Amino acid sequence: MAGLSQDWEPVVIRKKAPTAAARKDEKAVNAARRSGAEIETVRKAAAGSNKTASSSTTLNTRKLDEDTENLSHQKVPTELKKAIMQARQDKKLTQSQLAQLINEKPQIIQEYESGKAIPNQQIISKLERALGAKLRGKK
Repeated sequence: MAGLSQDWEPVVIRKKAPTAAARKDEKAVNAARRSGAEIETVRKAAAGSNKTASSSTTLNTRKLDEDTENLSHQKVPTELKKAIMQARQDKKLTQSQLAQLINEKPQIIQEYESGKAIPNQQIISKLERALGAKLRGKK
């Protein structure tokens, strides 16, 4: 038993060093001030402002402001919506029945007949086939 001895050295467990984000934390800065440590404050250029984002768009904004052209989507012409309604009524179909025939939603037929839809040549050709009428002008 003479060969056995106990090690009485203290074991010190430390936390890892604070990360850069933790050192910038308000609590950490206040603790450093209380302990008398030296604190350096540096203001980054344009920090907290949106100058860089807004300055690059001023040219685009000016161009948009100077542009007087009124841009809008093309709508269904009056002749087309009247032709769709007439052909559908001649076939004695409701809007939803016609929509079912061409595999589209009833809302699309409503939009075409009210003139609110943006003309789509595929849908118009489906309507022509389903109604058996030529809806577009002369090809």
